[in-house]
Order: sequence, then structure tokens, then C-alpha cells
Amino acid sequence: MSRRATVDDIHATALAMPHVTVARTGALPVYQVGAKSFVFFRTPRADAVDPETGERYDDVIVIWVASEGDKLALVQDEASPFFSTPHFDGHPSVLVRASRVGEVSRDEVVELVQDAWLAQASRRRAETWLREHHLGT
Repeated sequence: MSRRATVDDIHATALAMPHVTVARTGALPVYQVGAKSFVFFRTPRADAVDPETGERYDDVIVIWVASEGDKLALVQDEASPFFSTPHFDGHPSVLVRASRVGEVSRDEVVELVQDAWLAQASRRRAETWLREHHLGT
């Protein structure tokens, strides 16, 4: 098993993918491919709050997934750091707090970010990347 993941692993993996641009929401990065976001760090919002204090989480990261099935696989395990909120019902993404990223391995985070890029990249770009990495389509 690889080491525990860090937020830097999310940034590094997103930036390592081809054709990535970085937009900003204030100081927070939004990683995009072909003008489509695939990972973004969001500002505190009322839909993600600490259940004990009611304070808005200030470290939520949104990561695209390929399908509802992929999303459910990540959020149904209560021990998992991945979650969703009603605001994201029907949206192909999962949320994770930066403070909990270390609960998964670096390999898992790398795969998740790569899959997020694949979910948002054009078919041609995705097929090229998969072929170059001998992963097939």
C-alpha cells in the first residue's frame, strides 16, 4: 500500500494531467480540462457543516466521478472520508474535506483525480491519455 494521501497529492495529480488549466474562486483553485471542472476547492457553504457545531466546513474539495455508481461506492461506506450533500444529489461528484484526505492512500487519490479528469476530458483526449498509459479504453 502507498503512503497516506495529502492535499498536495491532489494538486500535483491534477496539474500533471494534460491540457489542464487552473481557474480561481478567490484564492481557491479550480482544475479544468476543456473548460470543464474536474477538481475544485470550494468556499464554505451552508450545505456542508459540522454536525456538532453547525459551522461551515472551510476545507471541502469537490471531485468529479464517472457515474452515480462510482459516487455511491465512495459515499456509502460511513467510514469513508468521501461524502455528498443534498445540494449534490444527481451531480456526478463526491466531496472530501482536506482534513480527512489522509484517511486514504496516495494511490487512491491519484486514481480518483485521474478518473475525474477522464470524466470531464473530451473523448479524444481521454482515449489518447489511456492509450499512452497502456490502460486501454
